Amino acid sequence: MAEELNRTSIIEGGLHADARGTVTFVNDFDFKGVDRFYTIRAHRAHEPRGWRGHRIEHKWFTVVQGTLLLAVVKPDDWSSPSGNLPVEQIVLSGLKPRILSVPAGHATASMALTEDAIMVIFSSGRIEDAKRDDYLFPVETWNVDG
Repeated sequence: MAEELNRTSIIEGGLHADARGTVTFVNDFDFKGVDRFYTIRAHRAHEPRGWRGHRIEHKWFTVVQGTLLLAVVKPDDWSSPSGNLPVEQIVLSGLKPRILSVPAGHATASMALTEDAIMVIFSSGRIEDAKRDDYLFPVETWNVDG
């Protein structure tokens, strides 16, 4: 169980479309532990954003419009991490509702693959505590393909 808490995971969702419109959902997402949320919309497609890491905060990512690449790495040293760590890359799309769960101890970067991409991030940390658990790394530290 502890091993699972240290890994990213996908919570699958779905969509229902009829003559009235489309409903997207991720019914298996449990909001327990979520303290806040925010959205990110990139100015341009194919421009990497990140890396930002958290040793304490758990993050959940979903894309509600467009398509976005999310990259995740587990830093081996929060002051001077190795640049050759394995990077997990996941494509999220508003056309396939799902949530990527990224536990504490990881850093993420993102890249909009479409101009209209909008991502929603849920966080386990309060905004007033965020500064103490915010680790920024240059975007070139790890590869973000696209």
